[in-house]
Amino acid sequence: MTRKKVGLALSGGAARGFAHLGVLKVFAEHGIPIDFIAGTSAGSIVGAAYAAGMTVEQIAEIGRKISWFRVSGIPYSVKGLLSNAPLGELLKKSLPFQKIEDLPTPFAAVACALETGEEVVFKGRGDLSTAIRASCAIPGVFVPVEHDGKNLIDGGVTSLVPTRTVKKMGAEVVIAVDVNACGATYWNSPATFLGVLFQSAMVLLRTAGKSQHYRADVVIVPQIAHLRPDEIGKMDEFVALGEAAALEKIDEIKSLIYAPDQQSEIRNPKSEI
Repeated sequence: MTRKKVGLALSGGAARGFAHLGVLKVFAEHGIPIDFIAGTSAGSIVGAAYAAGMTVEQIAEIGRKISWFRVSGIPYSVKGLLSNAPLGELLKKSLPFQKIEDLPTPFAAVACALETGEEVVFKGRGDLSTAIRASCAIPGVFVPVEHDGKNLIDGGVTSLVPTRTVKKMGAEVVIAVDVNACGATYWNSPATFLGVLFQSAMVLLRTAGKSQHYRADVVIVPQIAHLRPDEIGKMDEFVALGEAAALEKIDEIKSLIYAPDQQSEIRNPKSEI
């Protein structure tokens, strides 16, 4: 049975990344195969776990273990408020593979080299937890991750929605999930200069992410504007809204991947939530 190779680009977004689980749940229920996965920041955590063959429910269990306290620690550096080394330890205990080259599905995590501003893509081989930590190293919050003589920071700085990366991996159909494009309705007028800087940075980030949509054949945007990126405790709501967004696009996705007589024949058991 012939079909096009499918690549999935998962954006960053901190706790909003839980919405990716809802999208993956729908894909599993409708038999949407994923041949390549690229993730940025929170998307790299979800993407790596799915590439490792974990079910949506198993990934959700990792999510339930995550708290800001459990994924951060004392930095022993003036380059960030916190270290995300504890995140690496949690991933080593939770993921069934430790090396990128061992993952059943080709996977890439996107980071940024602080010194040059160049995109750094972990793919093909390398330590999985290091790749994810680098991709999740929010500048100013977490200390940059040192790797190959470079200080690596969150991939959202250069590629919030890694459509280019997954396209280069060989995807013929690119599906992007952007958990930031919906905007934010929870903001009030900022009361301090720090608030102005933060909200301005979020607008820039969202705009940059949208600029990467053009490489995707389908863009899924969960409607989570009322939920903040730090609301880790609202995972179930994020998941439900991710499901809703994916269902709106599922027929379009099937039409791109399969011929009409193939769409009802594919089923994938990777669904448990």
